[in-house]
Amino acid sequence: MTDTTTPKQGISAAIIVSDGRVLMVRRRISEGELMWQFPAGGIEQGETPEQAAVRETLEETGLEVKATKLIGQRVHPKTQREMSYTACEPVAGEAHVADADELDAVAWVAHGEIGEYVPYGLFDAVQAHLDEALPH
Repeated sequence: MTDTTTPKQGISAAIIVSDGRVLMVRRRISEGELMWQFPAGGIEQGETPEQAAVRETLEETGLEVKATKLIGQRVHPKTQREMSYTACEPVAGEAHVADADELDAVAWVAHGEIGEYVPYGLFDAVQAHLDEALPH
């Protein structure tokens, strides 16, 4: 007997900070409690998590970013998907809903507002990065 199951594709999220705020997107179809999240999507064959974060941000929000560092990785406690989080900075464009099939809103969120968007808390490594990167 052979095992025909394949592991779920890893997901890469972009943590984009600009002008003292972090970019969040709202999915048109929520994944359980996950309504607001960071621009993210599947890591394609041959792609690094950083490359996927840059590509997904452009596809979803029209914002061109460059990856600055990999913040961390984990298995997401709500989706059980392998997640990578990459710090990015804007290079060109303005964030907007570029993929209306996937998103219905984008928001630049201040440090003190994160809990309103993500009431269950952020991954510790991402929270630590934002505590450092955002004024509060």
